[in-house]
Amino acid sequence: MQAMSLDQTGEIRKDSKPLIHKVLPDPTPEADEVLLQVHVCGVCHTELDEIEGRTAPPSLPVIPGHQVIGRIIALGDRVTKSRLGDRVGVAWIGGACQHCEFCRSGQENLCTHFTATGRDRNGGYAELMTARADFVIPIPESLDDLHAAPLLCAGAIGYRSLRLTGLQDGQQLGLTGFGASGRLVLQLVKHQFPNSTVTVFARSADERTAALQFGAAWAGDTREIPPAPLDAIIDTTPAWMPVLAALEHLKPGGRLVINAIRKESSDRSVLATLSYERHLWLEKEIKSVANVTRADVSELLDLAAGIKLHSAVDEYPLADANQALIDLRTKPVIAAKVLRIAKD
Repeated sequence: MQAMSLDQTGEIRKDSKPLIHKVLPDPTPEADEVLLQVHVCGVCHTELDEIEGRTAPPSLPVIPGHQVIGRIIALGDRVTKSRLGDRVGVAWIGGACQHCEFCRSGQENLCTHFTATGRDRNGGYAELMTARADFVIPIPESLDDLHAAPLLCAGAIGYRSLRLTGLQDGQQLGLTGFGASGRLVLQLVKHQFPNSTVTVFARSADERTAALQFGAAWAGDTREIPPAPLDAIIDTTPAWMPVLAALEHLKPGGRLVINAIRKESSDRSVLATLSYERHLWLEKEIKSVANVTRADVSELLDLAAGIKLHSAVDEYPLADANQALIDLRTKPVIAAKVLRIAKD
């Protein structure tokens, strides 16, 4: 099979080729796994974190990719619920123990044995991949492959983040950064909280323009003061400075939800300016988002099918995975990036 492999970590630059094109033996599913023919795989900022070492894979080489849509073409000996020909998705959550206190309470995203697709096991930057049968997720027929792929991560993590804000209809939400996840969250808010408005903070003028086009009530630079303090803010940036800015924009008792698997260390010095009075006083809260559960993904997919969530997509062939990563690293994110690997 054709695959793009990560063999060593390092900084991504405009002239980088972090992944190596390889022809590898076709994988064989274990007893509790299925084999997928991969149709598409989304390209996520988390892949940048893997490649640049902020959340490095435990061993190399590994095939990245955790927004995978494909069809099941082989079953392991113990698989009983999946069927050949099923169209399914594979998200960041590739496995969990299902026995610990977190798994039993519906918080499998916090399991100490959490397995990440494309980091802890091979992912979808390939023509074929295996996945645990109990962690593949059916894709509603009304969702096409290309636009369903970003829902598996950007959509699902945005959905989880929105729930963690505790937002009530009529309250005001802020979004720091306006990439693929932010665009989907804005649409979810318009559907689920019709009396709420969304304020967007983004360094990129293109992202601010896109936010207004998608229906944001106001869009400004990260440090700009919004028209009014906000009940909750979701931060989707890889940096620390927007965290401090967001805390200043919250109402008393407001909640900041940080939706980022890692923060870059280059601007960590701004944390030295953290002020209890300006940033944390009056019962402001900070909550992080850790991974997603299968329920997050399934619920978001069903919701997306019902309300026709729109995700703008830039399509790349598998062989151009490096270019997709470079574009994600160096350009404003106006559309989700998806690798086309096979037609359905």
